[in-house]
Amino acid sequence: MKRQEGYERRREGHTAAQRVRVAMVAVTGAAVAAATAFAVSSSAAHGKNALASAAQAAQAASRGAGPTAPLRVLSVSPGNSADPVTAADPVRVVFSAALAPTSPLPAFSPAVAGRWHAVGGGAMVFTPAAPFRPAAEVTLRVPAGSAGVRSAAGALLPTPATAVFQAGGWSTLRLEQLLAQLGYLPLTWTPGSGSGFPGQPGSGAVEVSYTQRRSAVGAPPGGVFSWQGNYPSALTSQWQPGQPGKILTGALMAFQADHGLPMTGTATRRLWRVLFNAVARGQHNPHGYTYALANQAVPETLTVWHDGYVVVHGLANTGTAATPTADGTFPVYLRHRSQVMRGLMPNGTPYADPVQFVSFYHGDYAVHSMARPSYGHPQSLGCVELPLSEARQAWAYLGYGSLVTVTG
Repeated sequence: MKRQEGYERRREGHTAAQRVRVAMVAVTGAAVAAATAFAVSSSAAHGKNALASAAQAAQAASRGAGPTAPLRVLSVSPGNSADPVTAADPVRVVFSAALAPTSPLPAFSPAVAGRWHAVGGGAMVFTPAAPFRPAAEVTLRVPAGSAGVRSAAGALLPTPATAVFQAGGWSTLRLEQLLAQLGYLPLTWTPGSGSGFPGQPGSGAVEVSYTQRRSAVGAPPGGVFSWQGNYPSALTSQWQPGQPGKILTGALMAFQADHGLPMTGTATRRLWRVLFNAVARGQHNPHGYTYALANQAVPETLTVWHDGYVVVHGLANTGTAATPTADGTFPVYLRHRSQVMRGLMPNGTPYADPVQFVSFYHGDYAVHSMARPSYGHPQSLGCVELPLSEARQAWAYLGYGSLVTVTG
């Protein structure tokens, strides 16, 4: 088997990422705008002091407006989505009018450290000091009546409002949806409200009813995954929505490489944060999706698909019986434009072979160029060898995270 010279693999790390979602929001009302700008802390005393500076303007605006309409809660967000509750994605409660300086504030149970502040239009935002704790249920209550929240004009909230946040582990399904949306999977994702069932791998559209696969609380939205172009069954047979696998691992590695993250192929809290930001900014995969299949049936070949279509196809060499090429599917984790491969032949003789366009996908196994009199049959030390021109073409597509399948 060939061994490469002078590289270090990236160290892998894995931490569970957090998902936070609103399960229920019991609020209704019609929009009435009233703008203020002030900041309050989660403590009542600090909240009253911070509200005072904006109260006069709000009260002045309310003078002469006639009978005071009841205060309403217009919305509580995040809604029933996969957005996490963090400093970057805080809780937002929109009232029909600005709150009075002495008004009680909405409260979390159990208590959550953080800070309330107003952003205008009657909206109050709570920024948590830390992301909501995994595997916990957090309830937000907006008090009503004479002891509840009240506007700067003295309007009261007739009935209390409640929102229940379910905090749990990250969802593989939601991860796949977002990666597909950005072009890091060989499938596209179309959100929908259908209640279908998982389709057969490779059958085109794969509709998934997530309320059937998981409880309604914490389940990501349903929709349809659809395969791009015409990928082979060697790839499509490996896909099951919501199930970890090589396709997801490769997509994560590609995303991590593009965003300067450790290329572990695992989802961490940091990755979730970067992924949500990438979706918000529309940062699509700039390289497209690539898949390679090395077929060891004589004549041996390597075929490369890019965004669903064949872009490279030609003869290849794989390992001999003494130095076989490992079967399986693996993501590209290291690339070299050229290098000298050094090691020992099966008989113990050392070798030093200059090669070009090298894509390592599994340990010491790589796709690379090799000068040979012929191609199409086993003669390598374990790697997938190509003529120089084909190796150059393949290397242009085989980026970090691209999957290479060896079969036959």
